[in-house]
Amino acid sequence: MKIFYEDNHLLVVEKPPNIPTQKDASKDKDMLTICKEYIKHKYNKPGNVYLGLVHRLDRPVGGIMVFAKTSKSASRLSNQIRLNQFSKEYIAVVHGNVKQATYVDYLYKDRRRNMSYVTTEDKGKKSILEILDTEYYEKDDLTKVKINLITGRSHQIRVQFSHRNHPLWGDARYNHQTKPGQQIALWAYKISFNHPTTKKRLTFVSETPPVYPFAFE
Repeated sequence: MKIFYEDNHLLVVEKPPNIPTQKDASKDKDMLTICKEYIKHKYNKPGNVYLGLVHRLDRPVGGIMVFAKTSKSASRLSNQIRLNQFSKEYIAVVHGNVKQATYVDYLYKDRRRNMSYVTTEDKGKKSILEILDTEYYEKDDLTKVKINLITGRSHQIRVQFSHRNHPLWGDARYNHQTKPGQQIALWAYKISFNHPTTKKRLTFVSETPPVYPFAFE
């Protein structure tokens, strides 16, 4: 497990793709359990280990995550997310030629099907992202985009791009062009937040894997 930072309050790690953030119906090993086992072993802790889950990544998505090692830290980090003081940037590769823009939609989550949809203001939650930077690859008609995720709705990035006919490369759920064996091109690239006790601003970066389509051929 790649660890970016650890102290008595925080654990910042890189989640590999295809590992659930927390236990789900698959019963596959999840990131929260992996991190708890790491702490239990490293510090020889008896009994259950507390580790607060303050944000999530979709199972197929890799990249940077922060966990809280105390309930007070979890509460303070969650409050930062609520106040938009917790910054999350992603890198994605999408179909088509995409320009810098701000996307504002209202999303509805169908929990039975585990899918989200763009809907009307009265039926959905306001969802905002900013495209900070783009790099177009004309040969394959793909664009690498850097995204500032302002709100954190379920499947938000995937749905907002798909809704504009720019689905994510390799997204089996929202992209009908996806071929068997492709891995979704979405990576949690950067997080910034205030340390829950020192208040110092912390920033961590997890570089995308050096493989196609993150690295154009």
